[in-house]
Amino acid sequence: MKNVKRLTLALLTTLSISSMSCTSGPNAQTGTVLGALGGAGLGGIIGHQSGRGLEGAAIGAGLGALGGNLIGGAQDQRNYYNSQGYYGGQGNGYYRNYGPPPPPPPRGGYYY
Repeated sequence: MKNVKRLTLALLTTLSISSMSCTSGPNAQTGTVLGALGGAGLGGIIGHQSGRGLEGAAIGAGLGALGGNLIGGAQDQRNYYNSQGYYGGQGNGYYRNYGPPPPPPPRGGYYY
């Protein structure tokens, strides 16, 4: 029964940490969840060596979620600033997208 309580506590801790992230972009949320899962696995393995697998998993999940959130948030910021363009509008990252270029003038230089 004691192990069930610890496992429940570890799962609730993991879920609460992954739901309250520092940044809220799509990469930050994905990074939080993946970091928590990876950290829980690694922390469980390391904690098992010392006889405290669940505690190691809980600590690893918390640290992994925090690290994953920071990395994902940095990716979200980079994607946001790259999508703003050189002049601050929507575009390819360098110039504002004004649409297709105008058609070339007719040959001969005369307009009819």
